[in-house]
Amino acid sequence: MRETMNGQAVRWSFFTNHARVLILVARDPAARLRDIAAACDITERTAQNIVNDLDRAGYLRRERDGRRTRYSLRLDGTFSHPADPHVPVQGLLELFS
Repeated sequence: MRETMNGQAVRWSFFTNHARVLILVARDPAARLRDIAAACDITERTAQNIVNDLDRAGYLRRERDGRRTRYSLRLDGTFSHPADPHVPVQGLLELFS
C-alpha cells in the first residue's frame, strides 16, 4: 500500500497497468517483458497479457529483431474509455516520456 501526499494510505492509482506498460514501451521500444514487469511491479505473465491487449487494440505493434522483440507505437489512437473517446494517446505519452 502506498501513501498519498498527506500521508494517508491509498489502494488505488491514477494509472492502470496498461497505461504504465504503454509509457514504458514509449520510453524504451526494445524493453524486455521481464524489465517491463519489474518496472510496473507486475508479473511477466501480466505484462505479456497487457502487451497482447495493447497489440490487439492497435496501440502498439511487435516486431522480431533477432531473438528480441521491438515495439512500435501507433500514436494516432485515442483512449478506449467511453468518457474519453476523443483524447489522443499521444498526449499522454508526450507528457510522460
